[in-house]
This record gives sequence, structure tokens and C-alpha cells, in this order.
Amino acid sequence: MGFPLPTTHKALKVPEVMEALGLSRFKVYDLIRTKQLPSFTIGRSRRIPADALQTFMQDKLREAA
Repeated sequence: MGFPLPTTHKALKVPEVMEALGLSRFKVYDLIRTKQLPSFTIGRSRRIPADALQTFMQDKLREAA
């Protein structure tokens, strides 16, 4: 039971990014830590801009080509 990448959200939660990329929580935080995936925090909540996730995926597709 997955959920699709929300189109109405501007900033995604880590579980949403995990589902969209099919990655573990550890790997998503590793991408954030190594600055491959931009993010920001509000209080204790980490958010990833939806456009940053799109850019990340497009970059990975170009690398694979």
C-alpha cells in the first residue's frame, strides 16, 4: 500500500520521499546529509521541497543515460 507523490504539496515529509524513491529512511537521510537532496527543518520536522526531489530524479536519469 503506497501513496503517490502528492502534487498539491510543496514540501514533502521524509516518509513521502522514501515511498517516492523506494528507499529506506537511512538512505534518504544519507542523501540529505551529503547534500544530494536539499531539505530544511521547521522545528523538528524535516521537509524536502517537491521541486528538489524532481530535480534529483531528473539528474539521476541523466546520469544513467
